[in-house]
Amino acid sequence: MPPTQPTHGQFALTNGDPLNCHSYLSGYISLLLRAEPYPTSRFGSQCMQPNNIMGIENICELAARMLFSAVEWARNIPFFPDLQITDQVALLRLTWSELFVLNAAQCSMPLHVAPLLAAAGLHASPMSADRVVAFMDHIRIFQEQVEKLKALHVDSAEYSCLKAIVLFTSDACGLSDVAHVESLQEKSQCALEEYVRSQYPNQPTRFGKLLLRLPSLRTVSSSVIEQLFFVRLVGKTPIETLIRDMLLSGSSFNWPYMSIQ
Repeated sequence: MPPTQPTHGQFALTNGDPLNCHSYLSGYISLLLRAEPYPTSRFGSQCMQPNNIMGIENICELAARMLFSAVEWARNIPFFPDLQITDQVALLRLTWSELFVLNAAQCSMPLHVAPLLAAAGLHASPMSADRVVAFMDHIRIFQEQVEKLKALHVDSAEYSCLKAIVLFTSDACGLSDVAHVESLQEKSQCALEEYVRSQYPNQPTRFGKLLLRLPSLRTVSSSVIEQLFFVRLVGKTPIETLIRDMLLSGSSFNWPYMSIQ
């Protein structure tokens, strides 16, 4: 019987394969997990300074790694590469910020206010008090979403399913086959439900609690994430443009701050 509160990233392995179950949906989760290009749990620890406060450069490095990781993960999961490239771009453009928040929670990204404000360049230009308050409120919302996910002790398999549920959304504009994308989201949701039921039988409300976290991810403004983590790196280049370029060029994409192994 699994623990009721697993440690971060805990996930049972049986004969080298995730899940002590051989159903089709369990195999799907295994493929979602294997698509992770980097060990997400190591991101935060490798960018931390001795005083447990991240420097500006480390914040940018970690953010770049998490965004790149999200795109690489999507490129390698089942069914996504089979979609038309225009649909792939549309899905990632809409959901990248939600995937970023999930990755931030999974790697326990430190979200200290002062370094975040510095990384956003807010110290370099005068700001009205109202704008400072508004920006601080956005940071608080980001922090709250991350902390609520961490409080659920989400494991690696659950994070992979949640990211797939987020990614395969029919809300993206211009999809060529909305019904197919909806079916992929349903498949991901069913896989999560089966996994939670088998791995956490003593937590009958766990599946519902996980799903209820997803709508609130959109309360974290994508423009604020850009300002906080990417303005020093890419200037005024829209993140959506970078995502398209990453998707099309794959591992050959050339971007700074990609030294973490």
